[in-house]
Amino acid sequence: MSLTKSERAIIMSIWDKISMQSEIIGTETLERLFSSFPQTKTYFPHFDLHPGSPQLRTHGSKVVAAIGDAVKNIDNIASALTKLSELHAYILRVDPVNFKVGKWSGVPVGRATGLLSHCLLVTLAAHFPAEFTAETHAAWDKYLSILSSVLTEKYR
Repeated sequence: MSLTKSERAIIMSIWDKISMQSEIIGTETLERLFSSFPQTKTYFPHFDLHPGSPQLRTHGSKVVAAIGDAVKNIDNIASALTKLSELHAYILRVDPVNFKVGKWSGVPVGRATGLLSHCLLVTLAAHFPAEFTAETHAAWDKYLSILSSVLTEKYR
């Protein structure tokens, strides 16, 4: 799967707004993740998972920064995320269901959103309601699907 020229333009156009609020968006995305999918908390036993904690803010910023690295390397996402993929697969041993496409907990999802991707899409829609049109949602859903595929590549 690859992005069309139009989808790339959509992703890059909203990225500037996202990057200016990276800590807020990253923190809120993680708060949604842990609230909606409490099983994901098991990967963060050393974190203070209370809303707005310094650890959530720091990690949320890292998550958004990684997404930004992929945006900056939109023509070669796999190379931009190689180290992150290896970290999650081999060192942290995060269950790939957290990134994967399909259904989780019996809830059907969009084209390709995993747990974190779904929470990010909801957060983006809440922060940018005017810009987050159906076309933007579809482009970001596809983009996050590609990121999810790259992050789960090392599990195969």
